[in-house]
Amino acid sequence: MIQRGLTLFLIISTLLLSACNSSQQADKNRAGKNDSSQVSKKEGEKQDKDFEMIPVETMIIGNGDIADYILLSSNLETEIQADVYSRSQGVVDSIKTEEGRYVQKGQVMLKLEADEYVIAEKKARVEFEKQLSIFKRNEAMHAKALLSNEEFEQAKYSLETARLNWEDARLQLDYMSIRSPISGWVGDRLVKIGQRIQPTDKLFSVVNISQVIAVVNVPEKNVDDLKTGQRAILTSDNIPGVKFEGFVKRISPVVDPASGTVKVTVGVKNRSRKLKPGMFVNVNLIIAVHQNTVLVPKLAIVYENEYMNVFVVKDSLAHKIRLTPGFEDSEKIESLKDLQAGDEVIVVGQAGLKDKTRVRVVARRENPYIKTAR
Repeated sequence: MIQRGLTLFLIISTLLLSACNSSQQADKNRAGKNDSSQVSKKEGEKQDKDFEMIPVETMIIGNGDIADYILLSSNLETEIQADVYSRSQGVVDSIKTEEGRYVQKGQVMLKLEADEYVIAEKKARVEFEKQLSIFKRNEAMHAKALLSNEEFEQAKYSLETARLNWEDARLQLDYMSIRSPISGWVGDRLVKIGQRIQPTDKLFSVVNISQVIAVVNVPEKNVDDLKTGQRAILTSDNIPGVKFEGFVKRISPVVDPASGTVKVTVGVKNRSRKLKPGMFVNVNLIIAVHQNTVLVPKLAIVYENEYMNVFVVKDSLAHKIRLTPGFEDSEKIESLKDLQAGDEVIVVGQAGLKDKTRVRVVARRENPYIKTAR
């Protein structure tokens, strides 16, 4: 009886202990779920907070130089250009150059058939040598008073005539070689081998493009801002990203009464030969320069009616600042106040932003327009 009671007690104790352990494990599982829920909640709040920040790209502004200019346009020309003609008629024997080649001044470009001129030159030379020999004998006789002054003068005259005839024959022979009147590049070849040409026939055109010019018409009110030698910048839509240095070469003293403009010739050194005569270019005549001033890229500008605004990032907030503009060009604009070198302005993503909007900088662009940046 006592044994049966002991067995029953052990069974009941075991069941109670198992139930207690199950309850403790359930409590632990509930606590773990609560902790995970709190961590997930915090991460979600952080993601929501980041999601509310507008992604933008920025650029650090700094100091640099900027110019005020008069913008005009023109077609390029060259002042060193020549059309090549023959001095004599004849048949083309050989062509010594082609379009696109460089020729020096005096270089032979074409030769005509010259057999008859070669013979004429030889005859004239023989006659000259004959008269020279006669003159030397007469000179010796005249020195000994064996020849009269009249006969001696006649010998001198015959020698001089023979010399001139020989020079004329050599000149006519030389005319059979057509030479370039200037140094430059052959623009056109308008003749073929075997063609009979006349002195009125244009054979070649030669152009020197090492320096080209752009003739622009400047409004009368701006002429006083210009002077000879003043700097100019030329650009072409066909050569993007390249600026060519120029200078004011000539300023006409006359105002065109029909247009109220003054003719100004701008010279351009064209060492790279990228500029070609006839090319359309934009001409920027520099009339003033502001040095070491705060420059803002035009990418950052947000237009609001007639005003310009920029957004400056400080402490993850986009602060809206109204720009007070000075000089400007196609890429940048001068800020006269409220901005300083080292400010971080938004260049992508600023459209539609409001003042003090929370932003997240995803990229910072390099500023190519400045000398220094803090």
